[in-house]
Amino acid sequence: MLDAEFFRRWMTATAAAVEREATRLTDLDSPIGDADHGSNLRRGFTAVAAVLESDAPDTPGAVLVLAGRQLISTVGGASGPLYGTLLRRTGKELGDAAQVSQEQFADALRAGVDAVEKLGGASVGDKTMVDALEPAVAEVGASFAAAAEAAGQGAEATIPLIARKGRASYLGERSVGHQDPGATSTALLFTALAETAAGGEGAV
Repeated sequence: MLDAEFFRRWMTATAAAVEREATRLTDLDSPIGDADHGSNLRRGFTAVAAVLESDAPDTPGAVLVLAGRQLISTVGGASGPLYGTLLRRTGKELGDAAQVSQEQFADALRAGVDAVEKLGGASVGDKTMVDALEPAVAEVGASFAAAAEAAGQGAEATIPLIARKGRASYLGERSVGHQDPGATSTALLFTALAETAAGGEGAV
């Protein structure tokens, strides 16, 4: 079972991963976006880690709702609303339970991914974060490590695609050959999840 501490550690681990990879994310964003994906997410997840340290919600759902709300309020561009929607919707689906199973988390995350797809209008193959989200959410119920691997593979699979959503879509065929930064940061999110689970703390 997974408790609030597990989800808080996941968000903190994600913040650390984004901090490490912020320059790479911005470098990926430079040729096909606004060259701000890394800096935007760094600002957002730094704020998430800070608010969770000071507030310390006592349920998994409350942790994710607070994290999502913080991202929406602090991150510019499209990534704030998209990541914020993912976490808030997932958290709301988890409700007020003090502990949740891996399967319950997977079901809630499915609702979060659906909300992201509705908000952004993107599907697999459009060269967006959905290309990493969909394969990851399919594995979460069985294995966090498999979800992280699937997200990473999904991100790499965006390289040959033509972007059909977001600013990158304006480039048409010139977007081919570039890995999508949103899919790449999504892979970081799931890698942090797998690392948190491997650490064992917060899982009861």
